[in-house]
Amino acid sequence: MKGVLLVNLGSPDSPTAKDVKPYLDEFLMDERVIDTPKWLRNIIVRGIILRTRPKKSAESYKKIWWDEGSPLVVISERFTEKVRKKTDMPVALGMRYGTMTIKSALQELKDKGVDEALLVPLYPHYAMSSYETVVVKTMEEQQKNFPKMQLTTLPAFYKNEDYIKVLSERIAEGLQNFDYDHILFSYHGIPERHIRKSDPTKFHCKIDGNCCNVNSVAHNTCYRHQCFDTTKSVKAYLNLPEDKISNSFQSRLPNDPWLKPYTDFEFERLAKEGKKNLAVITPAFVADCLETLEEIAMEGKNQFQEAGGGDYKHITCLNDRDAWVEVMAKWVNEWEAKNQLPV
Repeated sequence: MKGVLLVNLGSPDSPTAKDVKPYLDEFLMDERVIDTPKWLRNIIVRGIILRTRPKKSAESYKKIWWDEGSPLVVISERFTEKVRKKTDMPVALGMRYGTMTIKSALQELKDKGVDEALLVPLYPHYAMSSYETVVVKTMEEQQKNFPKMQLTTLPAFYKNEDYIKVLSERIAEGLQNFDYDHILFSYHGIPERHIRKSDPTKFHCKIDGNCCNVNSVAHNTCYRHQCFDTTKSVKAYLNLPEDKISNSFQSRLPNDPWLKPYTDFEFERLAKEGKKNLAVITPAFVADCLETLEEIAMEGKNQFQEAGGGDYKHITCLNDRDAWVEVMAKWVNEWEAKNQLPV
């Protein structure tokens, strides 16, 4: 029997330092997130970051926490249930980090008789610290605990026509009755070295402003190129003015070059250039989470307005919108019927 495994990032069990600390430990100790030797990662994470970050992160989680729990988990559960109703296959939800594990989701599928599963990393773009770590972890769990289960992985869907259509329509809806001066496509940030590490050619990705526009096999695993490609596709779909859109990258650690331009710097720059009405979309995520709801929707608004900006509109993610559910159901049903994956 075939089945589907949806995997997202994960969340602490509660917005308390006690629960945030083990969650951050698992997340930051992932070698694909902080890609240093383990001894150095131990010092950075357990010797420095975990001494202060859990309390600060818990305060941030408290700002966005819902009565039902973590927004990311609640949204992902709602999405999973809706997809489940659109297919005749078992559909399970796992998280890369936290107590809602990939192993438990695979066990759920096995218990329902599944021996062939479609793995769906809920990330549109390929990156070491998101898509890749989900695939690697799932394969490890499968080989160790479910060796008879076959896995097929959904490719990153950043340029898939169905995805671009539903994303674009979400943005258009969010822009209704908002007289924007500018639209900022803010993507999750990653270290520049991750781009180079993911380059199979070991020479194409120079992050020089040109390499993303030159065709290369490296684009299959280049997060930066894929982000820019998503923006271009949405721009074309919605016929957005070239001079009213730009890209940026949010969330970074200090003392390390990350993808630029930085979103917080862009808030200040755009405001000082006289942009009064700013719309912000975060296409690296399909479900709203701490990073979108606190860092962008709350902190971003404050940064933009304190720099002289005016109205600020955060356009929420696809979440469990019915149109997005229909797209995912189409993909998984086509895989079940034809072994056909979207491109």
